[in-house]
Amino acid sequence: MSGQDAGPGGTFPFSPQDALAFLTKMWNPLGVPVPGFGVPGAPSAPGAAFPNPAAMFAALDPAEVERKIAELRIIENWLAMSLDMMRMSIKTLELQKASLEALAAAHKPMRDAARAEAPAPRKRKG
Repeated sequence: MSGQDAGPGGTFPFSPQDALAFLTKMWNPLGVPVPGFGVPGAPSAPGAAFPNPAAMFAALDPAEVERKIAELRIIENWLAMSLDMMRMSIKTLELQKASLEALAAAHKPMRDAARAEAPAPRKRKG
């Protein structure tokens, strides 16, 4: 295994290729082709119908991993903001419903009193 420079602060005891080979052997020790992963050691076909799921494990460079973490944090914040907006919309509709029910309840006694005071309609003969 090679000792690549990890930037300020230390070295890696293995290369990204060594780590990927280790992970491949760990998850697929027999080298059985897995749909979406392709045959081990063979180049992936350009323009494949599905993206290669193994590509998410290919980024072993700390700067690349940090960039992906930052991207996922942005997505996480956007989803949290969307969730908060959805909760606020639900609360607003609940308040609107409660207000309409309160108005209807307040007008019901006045409507009942108006009906009681109103003369009964006359029936026509004939």
